Amino acid sequence: MQIPELIVALQHEGELLISAAAESALETPIPTCPGWTMRDLVRHTGSVHRWATAHIVERLLRPIAGLGPVVPVQPDDAVLVEWFEAGHAALVQALRTADPDLACWTFLPAPSPLAFWARRQAHETGIHRVDAESPGDCITPFPPAFAADGIDELLYCFVTRSKGRLRAAEERTLLLHATDVGRDWLVHIGPGRVRVTDEAGEGDCKVRGAASELHLLLWNRGGAQGLEVRGDTTLLDLWRDSVHIRWSD
Repeated sequence: MQIPELIVALQHEGELLISAAAESALETPIPTCPGWTMRDLVRHTGSVHRWATAHIVERLLRPIAGLGPVVPVQPDDAVLVEWFEAGHAALVQALRTADPDLACWTFLPAPSPLAFWARRQAHETGIHRVDAESPGDCITPFPPAFAADGIDELLYCFVTRSKGRLRAAEERTLLLHATDVGRDWLVHIGPGRVRVTDEAGEGDCKVRGAASELHLLLWNRGGAQGLEVRGDTTLLDLWRDSVHIRWSD
């Protein structure tokens, strides 16, 4: 996806999160984030938005250590949703007005720092929007192209890193097919670094379905309901137990 498309997606996902948060009590537990309440989720995502904005606006070449420096005092409950909305709007504006040649710190491969921050914050916000909607058990599907881009980011940028925890004693393969975008991902899981290719092929476990459902499955925000699964389903158990992306990864 192009940078302008990702910024539009970031804006849309943030608006959905705001709507979900405004309709729930802040004490509401978040099923997809055990131990978190809606308050925790909104504070976390709003803090990450401010953290990202600081790197963009201040053109920082080194990372801000933690969220405390950008949010030293958490907002009161009475203004929490409005506080989130303001931070989200500031991030969207920072990305829209940033110099295309922006130089600043990043932590995943990308064509440019601006492309990195637009993509990362769009998907960060999208996944946490799903979390915000999860208490109501009615998840808004991701647009197919956005979901496929999120799968690309997760597989090629996060899961394949050397410090990842997804490993198997002998190589096993997970084949993913997104029916609505015609995309395939073949994930090779072995004792060393995970490899991903965009080829169709034979997988020990094959999962087929809409890109949004695959995206939710891979981010451990949804199960295999609605997906066609064939072969060794213990690979999905291994994935669920091993793939946990944290904001500081």
